[in-house]
Amino acid sequence: MEYQIILIGCGTVGQGFLEILDRKAELLRDVYKFEPKVIAITDMLKGSLLAPDGIQLKKLLEVLKAGKKLNDYPGPKEKTEDYLDPIDLIEQVEADILAEVTYTDIKTGEPATSYIKKALRTGKHVVTSNKGPAALHYHELKELAHLNQRHFRIEGTVMSGTPVFHLFETGLAGNEIREVKGILNGTTNFILSQMELEEMEYDEALKLAQELGYAEADPTADVEGFDAVAKVVILANAIMRGKIKPDEVNRQGISTLRKQQIIEAREAGLRYKLIARVKKVNNHIEASVTPEKLPLTDPLAGVMGAQNALTFDTDLLGKVTIQGAGAGRLETGFSILSDMLAISKSGKN
Repeated sequence: MEYQIILIGCGTVGQGFLEILDRKAELLRDVYKFEPKVIAITDMLKGSLLAPDGIQLKKLLEVLKAGKKLNDYPGPKEKTEDYLDPIDLIEQVEADILAEVTYTDIKTGEPATSYIKKALRTGKHVVTSNKGPAALHYHELKELAHLNQRHFRIEGTVMSGTPVFHLFETGLAGNEIREVKGILNGTTNFILSQMELEEMEYDEALKLAQELGYAEADPTADVEGFDAVAKVVILANAIMRGKIKPDEVNRQGISTLRKQQIIEAREAGLRYKLIARVKKVNNHIEASVTPEKLPLTDPLAGVMGAQNALTFDTDLLGKVTIQGAGAGRLETGFSILSDMLAISKSGKN
């Protein structure tokens, strides 16, 4: 079945998604009966491209790899301005699915939330890797999708392409989830791993993380726990049916931890991890992001480097842990594809 796609954002994730579509075209068609046709792309830095007959992805990727803009695409296209406003594009172009992969604003969720609302109201399914709308407006957007008989899917917002929400929806269907806890920030996990294994001080480990590209020049969002807070809020609201906001999460980062504390924990058979946790307490949802000393028998204790992991505590299966990448170009691009395949499988065109 053919699905016409609008892509908002063509940075690292957007290009990773396009590369996957190009590489997997035959498999998607023959095995999954899914024929994606990207017909419009707009990006604040790279401009816009509108091609109602479908964009030839291989040609476009060559253009982007050469550092050129979207409107340098050599294939058939409509002549447009350098940049089309996403709201206008969503309103004017008929499509089946909007893929929204713009930057995250965790304080307001904008402008991505407005793009998502416009798409749902104009009859388009939405898939996004953007934490802002999912953390701040999940229930509102889910209800809007329901009213318009469309999907609003968010696999890429937590643990990149590692199938957290697909596992919850299918593999764990029928279970009551009592608690979800995990390592949801690869930067902090890398720093803690270096502090323990290489006996580095915090500042030294942070510097290495920045040199390797795991940490930003301003690492506050990661090391103070704000990134993990956004993800734990999404888990609380999407999986635990909570209605909590980021400022309701008990948050403590790792910047005050010292090498001596890490080593003392190791000598006691324990390991520090920044744990994001959401649980039911007397029919009330509680969420936190704090450093914890885990026993080495805990599956999360063995997750080292920049990896992420999540443990579901269920009433029928007990504890189930999933581990995988928490970031990455192809990994997050895959999350967009996996959500589209779920839409295709549902039969909603």
